Amino acid sequence: MLGVALAICASVGAGLGAEWRWGERAHAATRRILDALLYLCLPFIAFFTIASLEVTTGVSAGLLVAYVELAIVTGLAYLAGSRLLRLPRPATGALMCSVALVNTGYLGLPLTAAALGSDQLGPAIAWDALVSAPMLLVVGFGTGAMFGTRAGATRRERLRAFVVRNPPLLAVVLGLVAPASLAPDVLVDVARVLAVALIVPGFFALGVFLMVEREQGTLPFPPPFSAAVGVSLFLRLLVAPALVAAASLAIVELPDAYLLAAAMPTGINGLVVAHAYGLDLRLLASATAWSTAVVVAAASLATVL
Repeated sequence: MLGVALAICASVGAGLGAEWRWGERAHAATRRILDALLYLCLPFIAFFTIASLEVTTGVSAGLLVAYVELAIVTGLAYLAGSRLLRLPRPATGALMCSVALVNTGYLGLPLTAAALGSDQLGPAIAWDALVSAPMLLVVGFGTGAMFGTRAGATRRERLRAFVVRNPPLLAVVLGLVAPASLAPDVLVDVARVLAVALIVPGFFALGVFLMVEREQGTLPFPPPFSAAVGVSLFLRLLVAPALVAAASLAIVELPDAYLLAAAMPTGINGLVVAHAYGLDLRLLASATAWSTAVVVAAASLATVL
């Protein structure tokens, strides 16, 4: 857990320093990084992860609970953004992504191993592969296509943007139909290592976006905390795990890894969605930073104690 926290801090710090030192050149480099994640890294990871995934017992009740929980908090985010806060469409879409897209991979898996033991990694991986990944590729990219400023004006244009700017979804489809022989163990291992390594460029990009928010040369710490960010933290870190815990008590007992996954912060891949479709990067970056800081601080404190 300490290594994950240090990697996050170092990556965000590098992004802050790069933007402070090089300005627009750092912005351009960050855009290229996000393009590489979208069009190269994520499709590679998605194909070999899905092609090698073995689901022998079908979708469990716990994973169904996960989808219901995420549907509820995403719907609440839409209502809060569009009706309560009266946010513009790109900000409403960013708020929805901040609660729908969850960091169950980069942060959730190492935290599960550290806090619950390696025997809980199976359920944690199942949640990440069968819930978080589809939420990113369908709900995340779909929200970007519906609410972003770079997705077009008509429904046809937005549908086309969803397909064209969503290469990881195509990789998943190919992974589902591809024979196992096309996913050799060595490439599956590379995909898994790459998935963990993405924590560095992802949080580097977050650091750059946070530095953009500086005013009169002052460092953006803490990141901007608006009413929308407060709503995001409330839904992502309180309401979401509370719904899963209630289901575990009232319906069926769920693995502890599921309860932990439900309490993970906003996923860093949301920045890729915002970049591709023109959602509110300021809101999404702030929600990602605040939620990650809260979870990492709480986990680090629990580890020490």
